[in-house]
Amino acid sequence: MKYRLAFALIAIAALTRLLPHPPNFTPIGAIALFGAAYFNRQWLMLAVPFAALFLTDLFINNIIYRELYGNQFTLITSWWIYAAFALVMLAGMGWLAKKVNGIRVLGASLSASAIFFVVTNFSVWTESGMYPKTAAGLAACYTAGIPFLGNTVLGDLFFSAAMFGVYEWSKRKFDVAVRT
Repeated sequence: MKYRLAFALIAIAALTRLLPHPPNFTPIGAIALFGAAYFNRQWLMLAVPFAALFLTDLFINNIIYRELYGNQFTLITSWWIYAAFALVMLAGMGWLAKKVNGIRVLGASLSASAIFFVVTNFSVWTESGMYPKTAAGLAACYTAGIPFLGNTVLGDLFFSAAMFGVYEWSKRKFDVAVRT
């Protein structure tokens, strides 16, 4: 019983990635933070959120956006996204592992957005060829990413509030030992 709610919330959040949504309005940051906060067994903290990300990526990349990858099976589209996810988990461990409250979740969510923005835009600059490999090119890349940052922040805040809120509400409402 103690893991069911945490697993269910991560699964539900992950499945929302398959629904139509504005660009970058996703639960990725919230899933990483939630896993870091509520799974005190390190292997679960890593395995469950990464599995949620990986399995939904497989579906998105090979079913929804298959034509973008030349109709070939795509295992991983960007290791940078997984690196950003891992960094968000580390931030979550620092912000949330000892105590979860609204202020900490807010700070961790905003940190998640910043981490994802910095890492993924850096990856676009280094790998895409869209920008010159200069400081000006890097600045242009980050500037071009700003319109997506708003949705990243909104998605991280929304999904973090939903996941942490439902978890804490359920813990109090049902007086169940759901802390895993």
